[in-house]
Amino acid sequence: MKFLKKFLKWVVVLCVLVVAVLYITDTDYLIKAVRTIYLKGHTTAYLEDYKEFDNQPLDIGTPQPWPNHKDYNTVSATEKLTNTNQELGTIAYVIIKNDSIWFEDYYEDFNEASKSNSFSMAKSYVTALLGKAIMQGHIKSLDQPICDFIPEFCDGQAAKVTVGDLSSMSSGSNWDERYYSPFSITTRAYFDDDLEKVAESVKIVNEPGQAFKYASGDTQLLAIVLEKATGKKLYDYLTEELWKPLNCENQALWQVDSKDHDLVKAYCCIASNAKDFARLGKLYKDHGKWNGKQVLDSSFIAKCITPRFPESPEYGYGWWMKDLGSKHFFMMRGHLGQYVLVEPNDNIIIVRLGHQKSPDAGVGKFSEDITIYIEEAYKMLGQNL
Repeated sequence: MKFLKKFLKWVVVLCVLVVAVLYITDTDYLIKAVRTIYLKGHTTAYLEDYKEFDNQPLDIGTPQPWPNHKDYNTVSATEKLTNTNQELGTIAYVIIKNDSIWFEDYYEDFNEASKSNSFSMAKSYVTALLGKAIMQGHIKSLDQPICDFIPEFCDGQAAKVTVGDLSSMSSGSNWDERYYSPFSITTRAYFDDDLEKVAESVKIVNEPGQAFKYASGDTQLLAIVLEKATGKKLYDYLTEELWKPLNCENQALWQVDSKDHDLVKAYCCIASNAKDFARLGKLYKDHGKWNGKQVLDSSFIAKCITPRFPESPEYGYGWWMKDLGSKHFFMMRGHLGQYVLVEPNDNIIIVRLGHQKSPDAGVGKFSEDITIYIEEAYKMLGQNL
């Protein structure tokens, strides 16, 4: 018994010392990481982790359900799609043809209204809000320097960074995009309770506006710019300018760093469902129009889904692009295989949400599962790629 008491005493002392060291070294965000992720059996962020964080609501206005296609769910998933969905833990797979739900299926305990984390699909929403801010005159153009809004970026090469550079991931910053390292700035950003401080700590180490380098910090800085430019919290701006106008059916949630600082995790973390996520894809497919109203400028949308740099044909401004066969897709993408895939010429939108994607080809590279989700959808539709 004495040994046990002595052992427990030293365990407590060790824990106190570890916590003290974390605070002294400014790595106390790891306490939240352990509590919310690692102790729950995960090695990275997961689909329903939004329940462990502070969130702000994206409220609905007048909901407008997607109509069902005349051939709704008359075709079953292919064997390959079924196997892939099982292997990678798909929770929602939806095919929208001619603006109608052609096929939908949900897995595990998820249904059409279930919330799950968007991860980096949120970046497309932030760029859409940039387009809205330009349209409303809050921001002059894609070429406006962020120095006009964030004084910390007014010296040296940082003074050259524009809002367009942030949207196109070409700030030239030293942001370290590693998801599984507990000490990367990406991990810190996910768990730190002062995200503005984290985002503004990055350094501009290369000439801005010259090359694509995937960096979540660019989107986070863009969110700070948008809040300063519009005078609104970004979750309110998204609600007013997109969530309600696009007639979303369900209230969504956007994670914030903390109740005190109340800054959205702009590079990720909108909790919603497949059919509401698909609405932004439809808006871009329709050149910014929704129910006859010009919600976003069509020229801005065209720029978003066109590569900025010839050396990086996979990325424009907040959106990804991929050619497959004769088809050209633009897409929203998230960390664990969250996708809204749009082929405008065929008027097709494919949405997949799930627990994981096929093995990574590297940050910013396309994983094989994207090809499978597209190819099998086209087989089901009886169309050629």
